Amino acid sequence: MTSIIIICALAIIAIVLAVAGIKVVPQSETRVIERLGRFHSVLPAGLNFIWPFIDKPKQIYTRTAVRLANGRQMARITTTTSIDLREQVYDFPSQQVITKDNVTTEINALLYFQVVDPKKSVYEIENLPNAIEKLTQTSLRNVIGELELDETLTSRDTINSRLQQILDEATNKWGVKVTRVELQDITPPESVREAMEKQMQAERNRRAEILNAEGEKQSAILRSEGEKQSQINQAEAVKATAILQAEGESRAQILRAEGEAEAIRQVAEAIKDTKMDPAKYLLAIKYMETLAKMTDGKDNKTVYVPYEATGVLGSVGAIKDMFSKS
Repeated sequence: MTSIIIICALAIIAIVLAVAGIKVVPQSETRVIERLGRFHSVLPAGLNFIWPFIDKPKQIYTRTAVRLANGRQMARITTTTSIDLREQVYDFPSQQVITKDNVTTEINALLYFQVVDPKKSVYEIENLPNAIEKLTQTSLRNVIGELELDETLTSRDTINSRLQQILDEATNKWGVKVTRVELQDITPPESVREAMEKQMQAERNRRAEILNAEGEKQSAILRSEGEKQSQINQAEAVKATAILQAEGESRAQILRAEGEAEAIRQVAEAIKDTKMDPAKYLLAIKYMETLAKMTDGKDNKTVYVPYEATGVLGSVGAIKDMFSKS
């Protein structure tokens, strides 16, 4: 009976030891094992066996976010034996920083990092989450302290890149890889925000006035160019009209001269058998036409014939005799 009890006790002890020696590690997690107080191994994901009471998982600090009743979040540091190998994010609370131009500003940041060497993350730093938070805060103060407020508000990408580089170099010895840093909110004091809004409004007004002035200037230039072009077009039209009129008058004079020349030729042909001068004949015809116009009208007119015209009028009789002979 006693032997049975001893066997059962040994079986129970064996089962307890076996259960205590079995460690199942989830995917993307690991554990650092110490044997008799010294580093022994890093457990991979899956089923692992350790020596109970001889091998012991190392306790580490971890940071968790707790939401309060007022909706705000608070970081809480706890202990665990599991090391998360996935990329993690720390949302740091707002902190006050002073810019190069002595403006106190509140900034909160997001830090993305990943544990790449579990052994270093346990043995190279005592409290990894607290160390990362304090390092991020001091680095953020140093970076913002080198920039003025306007540069801080407009250079988020530059600040993020510089912080990521500084933190990655500092945390490399802790077995941590900082992958990204993001500034969430940059909140200047109320007085500074009011001054910035007034400055922005004044800048908008200035730009609006400049645009209006540019528009008026462009409009005046276009109007003057339009008037100039209109005057040029009018001058061109007057010039073209004058040229056409001159060409028309020249052509008309040419045609009249050609007609008179043809008339003279025909008259000369008609009276070539007579002794009458063709020029005197045509001049007499012109005198007769002019006298007809001078005596035309209802009013009584006195017509004075120059003495030189008597010779021409003498040709009228010759014309009469010429037609009577024919």
